Amino acid sequence: MDDLASERRIFSARLTPHRSLTRKHFRLLLIIIGCAGLFTSLPFVIMGAWPVAGFMGLDVALIYFAFRANFRDARAYEDVTLTPLELHLAKVSAKGARADWRFNPSWVRLEREEDEEFGLQRLEVASRGARIEIAHYLGPDDKARFATELSRALAEARRGPRYN
Repeated sequence: MDDLASERRIFSARLTPHRSLTRKHFRLLLIIIGCAGLFTSLPFVIMGAWPVAGFMGLDVALIYFAFRANFRDARAYEDVTLTPLELHLAKVSAKGARADWRFNPSWVRLEREEDEEFGLQRLEVASRGARIEIAHYLGPDDKARFATELSRALAEARRGPRYN
């Protein structure tokens, strides 16, 4: 019974980079760009300036590889999990490299760097000399909401486990 109360999740979040373009829409965009390049280069090919078509194809290929790198970077994420006894942070890079930190919630502080004009710019978890930036994928408004929710959860964790 004691283990269940102390291991109960108070807060849990997975933060991922925002991508407004889905893979389906990316394919559609690439088809449109490819067709535009084809129709634009067709008159040049007919006039005998065929290298123009190659450069148009190169443009489409560069756009494809740029978006492919963008989608690969979107695989990165941060996990934040809080129980009454532990704050666990895990950062996973786009290449799959994982870094984990564990803190006692009683000793954790959230430190904010705010700009008067742009809002919350940086959010860090600080404890006993260690500082870890979190939520850097989020925009200022989402980062502020996340900080508020995490602050409330940390306050609840500091009260200790509840036994029924």
